[in-house]
Amino acid sequence: MLNLEKDSTTLIEQAPHHSVEVQKIISINKFMLLCFLTMGLYLIWWMFKAWRFFMQKDKLDIMPAFRTVLYIIFLYPLLKKINNYAKQQGYTENFSSGWMFIGFIFFSVLIKLPEPYDLITVLNFIFLIPAFKALNFAKQQSNQFVVIEQKKFSKAQMVLIVLFSIFWCLYLLRLFL
Repeated sequence: MLNLEKDSTTLIEQAPHHSVEVQKIISINKFMLLCFLTMGLYLIWWMFKAWRFFMQKDKLDIMPAFRTVLYIIFLYPLLKKINNYAKQQGYTENFSSGWMFIGFIFFSVLIKLPEPYDLITVLNFIFLIPAFKALNFAKQQSNQFVVIEQKKFSKAQMVLIVLFSIFWCLYLLRLFL
């Protein structure tokens, strides 16, 4: 595993023999902030990137975008795949893919509650934290591909933070007025 803060284009040029693209990982705090601020939309990106990672690593004939859009069907298999891969890489913490899936879906359905109680659904990402940590650990332990630990927010993440911060301010203003 390479844990570098170089420009990803430089790393790609250095490691053209890898079949898996450069893996950029973020801290748990950044993950939680992005999930919360984007009201769960960042989770969709994370699921897509996770499926894409497994597609490249295992040379699977799957469509990550399709599996992400239909997450209600494919989230449980993704959680199982993450759990198994993390264990192969020496991850010792256990998590129940089934309970994580049920908790995530249950909190997602709470969007049907009346305002402001529907905001509880924003916390559905809590159920995916164990899988997020396990996947990051497994990627860092593997020596099959290049891993970059992202110390700062990317430009795209900063745009999301600014846009959704404005959205949150407007939403809360509307809620209280």
